[in-house]
Amino acid sequence: MSTGYYSGLIDRYRSVLPLAEDSRAISLCEGNTPLVLCKNLEQANQKEIKMYLKYEGLNPTGSFKDRGMTVAVTQAVYEGSRAIICASTGNTSASAAAYAARAGIKAFVLIPEGNIAMGKLAQAMMHGAIILQIRGNFDDGMRLVKEVAENAPVNIVNSINPYRLQGQKTAAYEIVEELGCAPDFHCIPVGNAGNISAYWMGYSEIAAKASAHAPETATTSGLEARPRMLGYQAAGAAPFIAGKPIENPETVATAIRIGHPQSWDLAQRAVEESKGWFHAFSDEQILAAQMLLTAREGIFCEPASATSVAGALHDIEHDNIPGGSTVVCTLTGHGLKDPDIAIRQSSAELVTIDAELKSVKDAILKNL
Repeated sequence: MSTGYYSGLIDRYRSVLPLAEDSRAISLCEGNTPLVLCKNLEQANQKEIKMYLKYEGLNPTGSFKDRGMTVAVTQAVYEGSRAIICASTGNTSASAAAYAARAGIKAFVLIPEGNIAMGKLAQAMMHGAIILQIRGNFDDGMRLVKEVAENAPVNIVNSINPYRLQGQKTAAYEIVEELGCAPDFHCIPVGNAGNISAYWMGYSEIAAKASAHAPETATTSGLEARPRMLGYQAAGAAPFIAGKPIENPETVATAIRIGHPQSWDLAQRAVEESKGWFHAFSDEQILAAQMLLTAREGIFCEPASATSVAGALHDIEHDNIPGGSTVVCTLTGHGLKDPDIAIRQSSAELVTIDAELKSVKDAILKNL
C-alpha cells in the first residue's frame, strides 16, 4: 500500500524524462510547489481574471533551479562524473551546490564579484561549493564555464545542459494537472531564457499527447490547448526587447541580470509559436510588484520573480490579457534570497519599547 510519500519530481515524472531506468535519482523532494490563486489584486478581480502564482520559491533551495538540477545531476552521476560546474547570478550556484552535496560530488561555481545576493551566496558556501568570484558579469562566467568544460572533467549544469530544461518542464505538467487544462496566458521572468523554453516544452508535450490520444470525433478535453507565453525582462537587462545582446546589463533583479541569454532561440520560438510577447519593466515597477504581493497576497518572492506579476498586471490593465482569462505567473525564487533589497525598500519600522504590558498595549492601540 502506498504511504503517500512524495519523493521528488524524477520519481513522479520519470516516464517523460530522458533518464535511464536504472539511474539513481539525486533528489531533495523538489517540485510539487503550490499554485496559489490570487484573491486581493483588484486589477485581476475587476476583470474576472483568475490569476495564479506558481510559487517555485518553495523548492528545497528556494528557487525553480532545483527542478532542472535534480535531472542534470542525476544524469551526471549516471555518466560517472565526479564534479559539476556552473556560472551563476546566485540561484543556480545554490542549487548546484546542494545537489552536488546530495550526490557526493564536487561543485564549482563562478559568480560575479560583488553582484550576488547574500542569501544565495550563503547557500553555495554552506553546501561546500568551490566558489570562484570573477571580475566580470554572468555572461563572462558563462563563457569561461564553456571553455573550462572543454579542458577539464566537469559537467556543465547551466541551462545549456538539455537535462536542465527537461527537469524544468515538469512545472507545466503540475500546472495542467492542477487546473485540468493549460492556462490562457503564462507570465514568466526571462534572464537566461531557459525557463520560458522549458515551460513551452512541457505544455507542447502535453498538448501533443492529448491530441494523439483523442478520437477524431471527440470533443476537446482542454489538454490540447497551449498558453500564450509572455516573457518579461528588467529594463536594464532586456536583450529580447533590444533585439541584440546587452553588454553591461544592470537591474536590481539580480537573477535576471543577464545580457546574453543562452536559450535565446528556444525562447524566441516559444513566444512566436504561442503568439505571445516580450516586454520590459523598470526596477521601480518590479519592486512595486514585489511589495504588492507581500502586502496583499502574503507571498514573498525575490525581485526577479515579481517581474512576472508586474508584467501580468500591466497587460491586464492595457487589455492585452482580456477579461475572463486564466493566467499563471511563475515566481522563480523566494524573497529570502535577497533580504537586503527587501529591507531597503520596506517601510516597516522597528519599534523599541519597554518589556511591560502597558508599553505593548499602547503600541498596539497606536497602530490599529
